[in-house]
Amino acid sequence: MTTVERPAPSSSVRLIDTIAGPRVANRTSSDWQHLPYTRFDLEPMAPTIGAVVAGVSMADELDRETFAELNRALLEWKVLFFRKQNLTHPQHAAFARNWGELESHPFARVRSDQPDEPEVLRLEKGPDVVGRENLWHSDVTWRLCPSLGSILRAIELPAVGGDTLFCDMSAAYDCLSDEVKQYVDGMFAVHDWITTFGRGMDPATRDRLRPDFPAVEHPVVRTHPETGRKMLYVNIAFTQHIVGLSQADSDELLAYLYRQASFPEYQCRFKWASGDVAFWDNRSTQHYASSDYFPQRRVMDRITIVGDRPY
Repeated sequence: MTTVERPAPSSSVRLIDTIAGPRVANRTSSDWQHLPYTRFDLEPMAPTIGAVVAGVSMADELDRETFAELNRALLEWKVLFFRKQNLTHPQHAAFARNWGELESHPFARVRSDQPDEPEVLRLEKGPDVVGRENLWHSDVTWRLCPSLGSILRAIELPAVGGDTLFCDMSAAYDCLSDEVKQYVDGMFAVHDWITTFGRGMDPATRDRLRPDFPAVEHPVVRTHPETGRKMLYVNIAFTQHIVGLSQADSDELLAYLYRQASFPEYQCRFKWASGDVAFWDNRSTQHYASSDYFPQRRVMDRITIVGDRPY
């Protein structure tokens, strides 16, 4: 990959947010967005992101038509919510496999009660383990082929709090100024796990893992492989710097791009109940797990579907 030196953003492009007025881009006119859903009911939560699906049992085998409509809904709404599913671990995994191979998280401990199911990542918080996912991010972007999507189900919830927020990063890109779009299109950024998962590791463990999980470069603006839409693909958890910029200029531009996930016009917020499931497209979204319930317990199981290399 050729490194291209770019002028500092402060001297070439104005990184200014619109103070007021519409932020949500017009919905795209893809033909499939105008088709009705016939296999289930769907209720949107926000103009561009988030929809509740009713009439689908995730425990049952999906027929071809239902899978096709669910995939279309995922592409259109970016995150789908299913109420009161109460899945078993095998059912959770079987549903996810409709979309592809499942990954095992290399830095997370395997569930002690399910050692033969390494694809199930237990996220267990409480008095002794605080929630640290309260920052806008997309899962495992430090992989050469980050995930297609994640499917999270609620096991145990606090009495109040513990919501998850999702952001439509294609809408975030659409609402950038033409000047900023022209500047960032074609840029690449380095993604790495070393400053997050590696922070608590001893040096010997980091050195042992590093050859298998090197830092990777992904486009700052990636193209969705199924819809063709462009979206911002940098996140504060795993993006380290932008290739070809000085650290200061990279920090300035990344801070501006990270901030785009913070606008409510691109977001939806989900209040969990026991047995609920969320299925989000990691390619086009970021999410934020609100850590407002400490020291109450919040236990979730996540399965992540292997994706392809961003372009």
